[in-house]
Amino acid sequence: MSDGSTVHRYAAVCTWEGSTGVGYAAYDRGHHVHALPSRDELRLTSDPAFGGDPASLNPEQLLLAAASSCQLLAFLAVAARARVDVVAYRDEASAEMPEPTTGGSTTMWIERIVLRPMITVRGTTSDDRLRRLVDLAHRECFIANSLRSEMSIEPVILRAA
Repeated sequence: MSDGSTVHRYAAVCTWEGSTGVGYAAYDRGHHVHALPSRDELRLTSDPAFGGDPASLNPEQLLLAAASSCQLLAFLAVAARARVDVVAYRDEASAEMPEPTTGGSTTMWIERIVLRPMITVRGTTSDDRLRRLVDLAHRECFIANSLRSEMSIEPVILRAA
């Protein structure tokens, strides 16, 4: 990027202590992630299907959360620029990561993400315009632009009283 453009940089520290000497089935998957400069630290684990603690977050959940959060933030930005009064937003998102089948690829990845935002607006903005803003937000979402996963967005538009 020698063209003089601004480069946003992000840092994270991921730490783990334990012993894998006890074998695959028994080692602790718990670890910590600290994304600088935030003071917050996350305790993570692997998916329970891979020996993780179901009471803790895992990287797959964080990927989905990042996609959902980015869509929310991008939508709020485009709505604000369009002078649309959004008063609530709730996304019940889901992701799919199929396990390999015999004879197929052995590489696992999040293949599909579905975002289902329920967007409550005040005013007379048409549903068509709101759906166009949802699409614009998706095109502007940094996380969506960084993923190879299939993503779909199924918005529901609600009207505030």
